[in-house]
Amino acid sequence: MIVEQLITSFFAAAGFGVIFNAPKKSLIQCGLVGMFGWLTYVLLINQAVDAVPATVAAAVVVAILSQLCAKLYKTPIIIFNVSGIIPLVPGGLAYDAMRNFVENDYNAALQLAAKAFLISGAIAMGLVLSEVINQLIRKSRWTK
Repeated sequence: MIVEQLITSFFAAAGFGVIFNAPKKSLIQCGLVGMFGWLTYVLLINQAVDAVPATVAAAVVVAILSQLCAKLYKTPIIIFNVSGIIPLVPGGLAYDAMRNFVENDYNAALQLAAKAFLISGAIAMGLVLSEVINQLIRKSRWTK
């Protein structure tokens, strides 16, 4: 089951790389970044970690791998960040929340919407956290 999820997340991330006009030479790296982000998320969820902290950790992994790929392949980091984060986006939760709103099941809708909002915030927080750590590492190297 996990292998199927990894393959799907790879193609989702690489596919969004195509949609966002990423250079053809970077599509495999985009897929790998997304796949490793999803792998982190799935492994943490399987260890009974809540979805929000698991998403933060996966987003940090995506951001770190994006920074490495950007340096190695001399490509803007945004290409890898955007493509790599796609598998973590809570689109299904947002859809379910809207469906429950339409069906007048407001309790379920609010719970799902809140969870989708928290996961979206966790993605942003993970990306920012990784960039802050990267900047701290760079500054500590320059001051020595």
